[in-house]
Amino acid sequence: MVRSVPVMSSTFVLVHGAFGGSYGFRSVRRLLNANGHEAITPSLTGIGERRHLATPDIGLDLHITDLTNAIEIDDLDDIVLLGFSYGGMVISGAMDAVAHRVSHAVFLDAFVPSDGESAASLLGSSGEAMAANAVDGYVAPIPRDLGSPEADAWSNARRVGQPVKTLTDPVSIATPLEDQPFTRTFIKATNDEAEAADSAFWRASRHAEQSPKWSHHGIDCNHMVPALRPEELTEILLNLAN
Repeated sequence: MVRSVPVMSSTFVLVHGAFGGSYGFRSVRRLLNANGHEAITPSLTGIGERRHLATPDIGLDLHITDLTNAIEIDDLDDIVLLGFSYGGMVISGAMDAVAHRVSHAVFLDAFVPSDGESAASLLGSSGEAMAANAVDGYVAPIPRDLGSPEADAWSNARRVGQPVKTLTDPVSIATPLEDQPFTRTFIKATNDEAEAADSAFWRASRHAEQSPKWSHHGIDCNHMVPALRPEELTEILLNLAN
C-alpha cells in the first residue's frame, strides 16, 4: 500500500474516460483517502453511474458542465485535476471556467486538445470510422484488458455505449492550456500493444516529455492505468501534492 506523510491535505478531482465511470478510480480514491487527501470522482451523464440518463443528444458540453458544477457547487479550490483518456477533453474544456481553482492538471493517457479539436479529430481516420459506425447515436465500448478474465468480466458488465456527440463535438478553449497558471503533468501508459505509435496519446506524451511546461511520467501497463497500477499512479499523484 502507498504510504506517505502529506505536508497538508490536498483535493484531487479525477475524471473518468469514455464508456466507463468513476468506479474505475475506486482503488486510487481509497489510496488517496488513506493518505489523508480528499478524492472527488464526478460521474459524467449517460455513462458509468449515470448511464440511466443516457440519450443520443448528450455532447461534450454537458460533460464539461458535469465537471464544472461538481467543482463550483462544492466550492473546491487548489485542486489537482486529472482527466483520464476521454476525460482529457472534459478537463480541457472546463479550464476557462475553473482554472483559477486548479493548482495542477494531470492528463492520464489522455487527449490534450487545442481549441476546436474533438476526440474524433485527434484520433484521425480511426475516429472518423468510430463516428461513422455509431448505432443509434452511440459508440460501442472498446474492449480493454484488465489482467484477468474475472477483472475483464467485472469491467465489461459496467461499460456502456458512449454518446457519439461527446466524441465528435469540438472543444472550446479560449486560453491555451500551456498559458494557464497551473502546472501540468502527462502520465503515459507505456505498454499497450493495441495502441499505434502515432496515436493521439503518444503524440501528447512526446510533446510533454520534450516541453519545459510539462512534467512527464510513464507507467508500464496498458491504457487502463487506474485499475492495473493504482498504487504506482497514486504515488505519482501524492508527489505532485506534496
